[in-house]
Order: sequence, then structure tokens, then C-alpha cells
Amino acid sequence: MRRLIWLLALALFAAQTVDPSDLVKQAQKLTAEGKEDEALALYRQALARSPELFDAHLGAGIVLDLQGAYKEARQHFEKAILVAPDESKYQALVNMGVSYAFDGNAKSASTFYRQAFDRGMAAQDLRAAAETANALGRIYLESNDLDNAAKWYQTGYETSRRQPKLPADQADLWDLRWAHAQARIAARKGNAADAHTQMAIVKGLLDKGTNPDQQVQYPYLVGYVALYLKDYRGAIAALTQADQKDPFILVLLAQAYEKAHDAANARQCYVEVLASSAHSLNNAFARPLAKKKLAR
Repeated sequence: MRRLIWLLALALFAAQTVDPSDLVKQAQKLTAEGKEDEALALYRQALARSPELFDAHLGAGIVLDLQGAYKEARQHFEKAILVAPDESKYQALVNMGVSYAFDGNAKSASTFYRQAFDRGMAAQDLRAAAETANALGRIYLESNDLDNAAKWYQTGYETSRRQPKLPADQADLWDLRWAHAQARIAARKGNAADAHTQMAIVKGLLDKGTNPDQQVQYPYLVGYVALYLKDYRGAIAALTQADQKDPFILVLLAQAYEKAHDAANARQCYVEVLASSAHSLNNAFARPLAKKKLAR
């Protein structure tokens, strides 16, 4: 018994002497491994020792979003925004926006993405501002607010073109992103002709070979357009060629399988969605729906 008490006391002393930043690093690793409860416990230990630690608040918020505890997650993100050093303020704002996207609240998500966009513009970081505008366009698109989606995707494109001395491959990339967005918006409107016109532009830009890493975006686009134009077999054929580790691709594929009355494959896709521990818009649009479907 004395030995047990001594060991427990030693463990408690060791925990108290660990640097909070080391606890955060351990928690980040556990989060990536899908061990959310263990990660959250370490973040809370770190915050008990260092209540103003930015990385601990950010990490705790991320884990809580993955667990569906959105209100508590946003308390940590609010604190992260307050204590963030200037170079991390953008990251904190975007994570708060993603948190609201997990909760399906596009209006509140847009508030924080607009703040991040404004910071990029004020700093003349036009690339970051353009990417933020595109992310906001995507939030509106997946919330079926198509007018605002088009507005912010266009803002992203126009901002990107204001970058001085934009290399040719980057100009092609932004042309590609703009056409990609317009194709998805057209598909959501049920406008097949416009969707296919923009898809052809994307294909032509990819065929130039200036952005080979973007090739994976084409089967995603084909599948997305097919899904919303109600060509479910075509969507399945395309999406199975897209990135199978992307939770958003998987949730689109699951929906296509459901529409094709293939419940088994749909369920398997929803299960695979939950393997992602990313705190991203892709996961924000996928994980809550997968949880809801699997709970039925």
C-alpha cells in the first residue's frame, strides 16, 4: 500500500512539473490519432497550469468541435482570439469560423471569416485574403445561399488577380478555382449547361499542365456536379476516383450511394468520414452529417 501511495505521489509530481507546452504537443498527437478524450484531458491540464496558453485553448476547441460540443468549443476559441499573438490572430478567427460551420451556422461563421478577410486585406496579404474569400464562398454554397456564394467566390478571384507580378501558373490556378466554383454553383441551381461549360474550362486549364497537383480536383468536380444534377451513378463513378481520405468527398459519395439505394456502401462512407480528425471546412460539412446518419 505504501509503495502504491508513493507511486501515485510520484506520478502527480511528474504531471505538475511537465511544461504545459509539452502537454499541448502530446495532446495534438493524440488528436491526430483520434484519441479525443485523452487529448482533451491533456489540454485541460495545460490550461490549469497556464490559463492564457493560446495553443491549449485552440486545441481544446478543436477537440470539442470533433466531439460535437460546439458551445464549449467556442468558449475556448473566444479565449484563443483574445490571447493570440498578432501572427496567430488569423488562425484563431478562422478556427472560430470553422466551429460555426460544424454547427451549421453560416451566418456566424461568416462573421469570423470576414474579420480574417479584412486582416488579410489590411496587411496587403492578397493571397490569404483571396483564399479566405473563397472559403467564405464555400460556406455559403454548402448552406445553399447561392447568391452570397457567387459574391464571395468572385471576391476571392478578383482579389487574387490584384496580386502584383502573379506567376502564370498561379494565374491559371485562380482561373481554375473560379471556374470550379461557378460549375458547382450552377449545379446547385440545376443549370446543367452552365455547369458543363465551366467544367470544360477547368479541364482545359488542367490540361495545360501548369498545376499538376490540382488534377485531383477534377473527379471531385465531376462528381459534385453529377450529384446535384441527379446523375447518381455518374457521381459515384467520379467520386470513387477522387481523394478517398477527404471527408467531404466521402460524404458526397455516401449521399450518391443513398440516392442510388445502396445503403451498405453509403453507411461505409459515413463510417470512414469519422476517421478524420481535421478541423477544416471539409470535415465541418461532413462529420456532423455522418454522425447523424449513423445514429439512425
